[in-house]
This record gives sequence, C-alpha cells and structure tokens, in this order.
Amino acid sequence: MLSHIRRTLPLLSRHSAVCTFERINHPARSSSSFSDLITASDGLVLRSESTDVFQNLALEDWIDANVDLQQRCILLLWRNQPSVVIGRHQNPWTECNLPALRRAGITLARRRSGGGTVYHDLGNLNLTFFTSKKGYDRKRNLKVVTDALKRIRPQLNVQATERFDILLNGHLKISGSASRLSRKSSYHHCTLLHSADRSALSAVLRPSCPGIISNATPSVPSPVANLVDHAPTLQWEELLEALGQQYNTEFGFRAPLALVNPSDEAEFPGLSRMEAELQTWDWTFGKTPKFSVKTALDLTDTHSAHSSAQLCMEVKNGVIEGCDLHVNTDWLPPRLSGELSGVLVGERFCGHRAAAAVTALLRSECGELQDRLINLCDAMVSVMGAPLI
Repeated sequence: MLSHIRRTLPLLSRHSAVCTFERINHPARSSSSFSDLITASDGLVLRSESTDVFQNLALEDWIDANVDLQQRCILLLWRNQPSVVIGRHQNPWTECNLPALRRAGITLARRRSGGGTVYHDLGNLNLTFFTSKKGYDRKRNLKVVTDALKRIRPQLNVQATERFDILLNGHLKISGSASRLSRKSSYHHCTLLHSADRSALSAVLRPSCPGIISNATPSVPSPVANLVDHAPTLQWEELLEALGQQYNTEFGFRAPLALVNPSDEAEFPGLSRMEAELQTWDWTFGKTPKFSVKTALDLTDTHSAHSSAQLCMEVKNGVIEGCDLHVNTDWLPPRLSGELSGVLVGERFCGHRAAAAVTALLRSECGELQDRLINLCDAMVSVMGAPLI
C-alpha cells in the first residue's frame, strides 16, 4: 500500500518549491539563515523541506519554544510521508487500525495539540499559524485559506464552520483544525486535502481494539474530499502561492518566504532531541488517558471445541494495571486463567509484549491444555493489536 501511495500522489520537488517561493515573495529568502530571517521581519512564511512527520512536529514545538512570538507571526507550510497523527489527549487503539498501519508501513505520531486524528500524506498540506496568545484567532486563520481558495477558484464553495473545519459544498470536509496555547504564545494548525489517498485514509482510521471504555477525546468522522476532485487543474505551486499571498494580505505583512530544513541542528539546536521524544513509546502510547477494556473472546482448540471468555483490563499510561479473565472451567482450569492474568499485569498494552510475557507460561503446559492456552493468548493479543513501536 505504501508504494502505491507514494507512486500515485503528486510530488513537489525541491526545485518546484523554490520556484513557488520566488513567485510569492521577491526576492526569495531561501538562502538566508533562520536566525537572520527571524530578526528581519515581523512576519514569515516558511516551508519545511522535510517530509518526516516527527521532524515537522518537532519543528512546530521548536518554533513555539524558541521564537519570540510576541514580536512576530509565522506561517509554516509542511507535508508528510504517509502517517496518522493523533491528538494529545487521544487513544491510538480506538483512533486507528494499528495492524493495518504496520502492514502498510504508515507512521503513527502523537502531536502536542488537542483535536482529532488525521491522515497525512504528500497530497495533504499542513498549515501552522504561530502568534502570541493574545493574537490567537482561528477564525481569521481559516479565512486566509478560504479567501485564497475563492480567489484562485471562484467556483469552489468553501466555508469555515463553528468547529473550525473547512467544508466544500456544505458537507465535504477538506480541512480540520487543532491548536495549542502556551502562557504567551499559540499555534493553530490545519490540514488541507489537495490530493490525498482517501482509500488509505478510510482503511487506517478505524478502531483496532474492541470494547474500550475511555474518556479520551474521540474523533468525529466526516465525509471528506480532495480539492482536485472539484478543481482538477489546481496545482501545488498555485495553491502555495495563493496561501502565501493571502496570509500577507490578511495580516498586512510583506513576509519573506524561506525554505527551512529541520534536520539542520546548527539552525535549530535541540530540535533533534524534541524529535526523538516524539518517537518514543512513552509519548505515542504512554500518554494515552487511562482506559478500560471489556470484551468477549471466541475460543476454538485444534479439535474444534468451542468456548468463550470475558476479558476485563484496566490500562494506565499504556500499561496494564489490572487484568480479570473469566474462562469456562471445562475449557481451561481457573489456575491457568489466573496465572495468565497475573503475568500480564505490569506489561505494556501491546500485542508483542503480551505474547513475549506469556511465553514461559505456555512452555509450562503440554497437550490439550497448552493448545487451549495458546488459543486464549492469541485471542488476547489480537485485542491489543500490534503497535508500531
């Protein structure tokens, strides 16, 4: 699937990006250092050269932490290779199909802002509006996007909603929003679907674990559309140029536009450390709000004997705090179901880790009991999915 996604999505080469930048602002400032740019203007339009989701999320955090946003505003434009990005307060097991992500080689990331889960690929543009906390205005930011689209394709019926989405023709979602407010600064980011792989989006944005009970922020499913479905001639260069010009028009800037490379540690000291943190299991899965799992397991042994079990788990920080397993005693002795529950307490809620944890228990049995115990373990592991980390 991943090779299909990369083959079918329109790519914006570095050369075409530079050409786009030169048309937005004259002259282009792509050769200047970031430190020079940040002291030269009260407004900037930046384009990340990276398509790595962790680098780009870290770049957002770096700008928020290191730039004086009381003095200047920034619009950051960025795209990612295929990835699913969940909100800070979401549960990855309910938001996406982890086994499907793994099979397709699609990256899972948790961002630091709230909001719902989104699918990124090279057909989706991300826009991040940085400003002071006082200057935070999501409605005005989305006006930049809708006005730009209306100017270059007047036939498009686009409008922002009270939920800070952007809809096409009143019901097709082409953009979703999330934001983060700090003590003095803020950023608001939104997606913009140009030519994303919608089949991949629908395949991965579905739960991977049944029976989860949680107070985590749920995503709100919506029908989506790509801009090129309704404006087939809309090219990346034209879209980027229009957004940069409209940003300057809306906020009264003559913002220089520059390519930035978040992997350049000399320009962005400390960013690689922030990137590494975003890739850890403790961040991606461990930051999941506490949840419980209550689900039925269907069991069948090698002799086609059937039974069922009830699984109840409590999970905090991605780790199993409690496990209660009820299995029919004529199918498996209570001693074994109790030992299995005890082995899993303290382990990560992860299919791989659970399978490794029960290995010694499986080896202690033989014959029909071992067969049934293996079947029970397989059923429990399938409930947990197969996280990417």
